[in-house]
Amino acid sequence: MIEIRPVEEDEFEEWQRAMYTGFLMEPVPTPDQLEAHRRQFVNSRSLGAFDGGRCVGTFRSFAQEVTAVGGAPVRSNAVTNVSVGPTHRRRGLLTEMMRRDLAAAEERGDAVATLIAAEYPIYGRYGFGPATHATAWTVDVTRSGLGSRPPVLPDGARIDLVDGTEVRKLGPAFYERLRPALPGSVDRGEVWWEARTGVLRFARDWTEPYHAVLRSASGEVEGLVTYRCEVDSRLGEQPQHAVVVDGLLGATPAAEAALWRFLCSIDWVTKVKSGRRSPDDVLPHLLPDPRAARIERHSDWLWVRFLDVAAALEARTYERTGAVVLDVLDEGGPAGGRYRLEVSPEGASCTPAPGAGADLTLSASELATVWLGDGSLTRLAGIGRVREERTGAAREADALFRTSGRPWCPDVF
Repeated sequence: MIEIRPVEEDEFEEWQRAMYTGFLMEPVPTPDQLEAHRRQFVNSRSLGAFDGGRCVGTFRSFAQEVTAVGGAPVRSNAVTNVSVGPTHRRRGLLTEMMRRDLAAAEERGDAVATLIAAEYPIYGRYGFGPATHATAWTVDVTRSGLGSRPPVLPDGARIDLVDGTEVRKLGPAFYERLRPALPGSVDRGEVWWEARTGVLRFARDWTEPYHAVLRSASGEVEGLVTYRCEVDSRLGEQPQHAVVVDGLLGATPAAEAALWRFLCSIDWVTKVKSGRRSPDDVLPHLLPDPRAARIERHSDWLWVRFLDVAAALEARTYERTGAVVLDVLDEGGPAGGRYRLEVSPEGASCTPAPGAGADLTLSASELATVWLGDGSLTRLAGIGRVREERTGAAREADALFRTSGRPWCPDVF
């Protein structure tokens, strides 16, 4: 009989090996990897499926904050390290681990749950929907039109290379300053910054990255980029290196543009690989020839599951005034029910409305796709995934939920 339960301290390494096996990684973590993962291990929020004492399934969650539209931090239950061993697939292990974890999250009072989905078809069954997307570009520097000159910075501003120690000092405060303006972003704890700078090493092979910081004339941090280089040196020929961006944030579009131009101006660099960016990122448009930025990947990214519909919908802001009655379907889950949502630029109210006539009927997962301002209820209604109970209701609701910019989660967890 398979037992699903919290993982004991002395079972941590066995649980970690099972997780690596499920993800088809090298099945025995290195001491450095075990040390890094142990920093994240919380017994009560790490579940294992055990068959005869052997761990065959893993599941972990942790406390998180997701930035809602308007900047409010929303309590989230972040789900990660989900795996089932190849010998125990299709036995309902994930379903039971998910059920237990979401029930605990609801009891704690978390408004939503989040995850990054390795496979698209799995998580809609559990009420999750893709709420943000990510796009990755490769810039052909030689045809971008930027030339090789360094970027022109505002008077007194400067870009400096810094080390990991400096990043851990200045990065957290800079990110917290920006986070309210980034719907879909999540908080970053000490472990995140230590992993980004090599103090903790989750990967088997660690390559020290470069870090560059943009400072204003007053010394305030206005931008931060972490990047690596792919070397392509050919004896007797001009080197053709590529910059691979691990993360780039600017306090303003101008600051982001300055950092992108800096990367494109580095000697010997002929390509810049952006990494995952917001689908409406400024990158292609700051190039004299935007076609020099070619999309390499575009995919769903942050998935959201409602645990408290009223708390989640009231946490965000809305640009228009209006009202809609939503009949949310969530069989056996906490989000099901009929809700009246009334919004204006001054605030929002979401209350149960069991006796009211519904304007839209939709699943909890479909509601999650529009929560952060992305997605289209009109499109979903057109393909039969949302049902209009009143003609025109989807278009009216879109006008309430949509935002001028697309949400973006810059992190993986």
